[in-house]
Amino acid sequence: MRSTATRTVSVPVETVWSVLADHEGMRNWAPGVGARVTKAGSDERNGLGAVREISAPLPVPAIVEEITEFAPPHRLAYRALAGIPLRNYRGDVELSASGEGTVVRYSISADSRLPLVGKAVTRAIAVALLAALVRQARKAA
Repeated sequence: MRSTATRTVSVPVETVWSVLADHEGMRNWAPGVGARVTKAGSDERNGLGAVREISAPLPVPAIVEEITEFAPPHRLAYRALAGIPLRNYRGDVELSASGEGTVVRYSISADSRLPLVGKAVTRAIAVALLAALVRQARKAA
C-alpha cells in the first residue's frame, strides 16, 4: 500500500532540497529526534547509498534507512533496513517548482497484512513527515 501527502510551500525548490537532503539536520524537524549518517553515499555523503540512523526520545530501536534514489534537487527516496515494524517500508519525496514555491509530494509505502490499518498508518506517517519538512523549510528560507 502507498499513501501520498502533497503540499505547496512558498519556498524555492533549492531551499526545500537543502533541508530534505541534510540527513543529520533531521534532528531540527522534531525535538528529541537524533539523526546521523552511519555510511556515506557513493558520490556524496548524503547521496545514493548513504545509510542514516534516526533515534527517537523513547526507548525504542533506532530506525535505519538507506538512500535508494538521490536526484538533486527533485527526488530523494529511501528504504528502511531496521527499526520499522512495517515490511518493505519505503519513502519517496518529490519536489517540483510551482511559481516561486515548491510542490512537495511525500509518499510512504509498506506491506501490511491489515490493509485498512496499514493504509491509515502510512497516511499518518506521510502527513506528519510532510508537515515537519515544510515547517523546517520555511524556517530555513
